[in-house]
Amino acid sequence: MTQRRRRAPERVTLSDVARAAGCSLMSASRALSQPALVSDSLRERVEKAAKELGYVPHPAARSLASARSNLVAVVIPSLSNAVFVDMIEAAQHVLMPAGFELMIGVSHYRPEEDERLLKAYLAHQPAGLLVTGFERSEAARELLASYSRPIVTLMELSQTPDDCCVGFSQLDAGAAMTRTLIERGYRHIAFAAAQLDPRTLQRAEGYRQAMRAIGRHDPALELLTPELSSIALGAELLDRLIARQPQVDAIFFNNDDLALGALFRARQLGIEVPGRLAVAGFNDLPAAAWMHPSLTTVRTTRAQIGELAAKMLLDLIRGKQPTARQIDVGFEVIVRESA
Repeated sequence: MTQRRRRAPERVTLSDVARAAGCSLMSASRALSQPALVSDSLRERVEKAAKELGYVPHPAARSLASARSNLVAVVIPSLSNAVFVDMIEAAQHVLMPAGFELMIGVSHYRPEEDERLLKAYLAHQPAGLLVTGFERSEAARELLASYSRPIVTLMELSQTPDDCCVGFSQLDAGAAMTRTLIERGYRHIAFAAAQLDPRTLQRAEGYRQAMRAIGRHDPALELLTPELSSIALGAELLDRLIARQPQVDAIFFNNDDLALGALFRARQLGIEVPGRLAVAGFNDLPAAAWMHPSLTTVRTTRAQIGELAAKMLLDLIRGKQPTARQIDVGFEVIVRESA
């Protein structure tokens, strides 16, 4: 009689250790590989959890930690979006004079592509990573957690104090623009968005919170589509909203490209902006101030984010503690003629 082969026990992962210690994957990884960079209480919790669970670091992660590199890997969602171009160009101005070369990968807002890029780039043993946002697949989170070198996250802030990041609250920015429209007398305010990445969804939640605060949130005034964002799509979204919700008196678009398309389409249709309809965007791209009417939008300091993130990463690579692990660069609502 053939004996059934005994199933090997599942390997304990760093995710298991992080859960047991009550911290993020990156914090657990840092506590085990760079304990001087975390608090004593966190280090003790993680070490205790690792010991109790019998966690053994993957050999590949150990070899990764031992090699030197002059490469910095960067993963961004898009290179056709000026927001990310401005950010990466500013980071490059900091890192290249310090002797580092950038490997830039574009995920096209796809989690599986983000994961593939991280796997490929970690094989090059980069000295540090710049990544956009915190939301990614479980496999990608495991890859980052096993990577013992510095990681700085761009565009968002974290609830975990040990995470290194430079950005601003997308939710607060979405709420601030919505409140501005409310304060200017608009009541039937729609939110239109495309390419529904995590930052867009956070802005949408900010919009909802502001509308709920005055008792005027109506899901029918939200138009969210996964289509790729463009000026042409902005024109189409204006058509869809006006057809479905003719009472709309203001539209907050999740980016300037969509808002600019809506302004072009409003002119074609003879819709007076802001007399009949207010239009607002997000990011304050260069064209926003030169439109007729000029576009009301949220100004984000993309170049500042790239510069500060690169400086923080450089300090971490050199073994220095950054002055702050999380930098909130804030945002500014710019009111122009379109609202």
